[in-house]
Amino acid sequence: MQVAILMIHVAIAIALVVLILLQQGKGADAGASFGGGASQTVFGSSGSGNFLSRATGLLAAAFFVTSLALAYFASQAGQAPEETGIPDAELIEQQQNAVPSLDEGSSGMDNTAPVLEDSGSN
Repeated sequence: MQVAILMIHVAIAIALVVLILLQQGKGADAGASFGGGASQTVFGSSGSGNFLSRATGLLAAAFFVTSLALAYFASQAGQAPEETGIPDAELIEQQQNAVPSLDEGSSGMDNTAPVLEDSGSN
């Protein structure tokens, strides 16, 4: 279900980008009134403002709904079940306390660094 919503979400995002790029800016109407060829489009002489504006609004609403659905699924997935294989914090602390450090229990071993002897020749 989540993958299907994600695919729809991506398709809506691409369609939104295309629709927004197809729309004319607000300053383009002035050029059309002086006989520019921009008013003779596929959508008729009245222009494409109504159709593209409504389609953009509907796609924006659908994008918002799919965003909320994906956020809901992500919040549900954030609740990890007990079988994830991650140990509890108490178990990690017990294991850290059980590991001996270099200072503990190694009284029979010499942990000092070797010292180089000076040969006396300079």
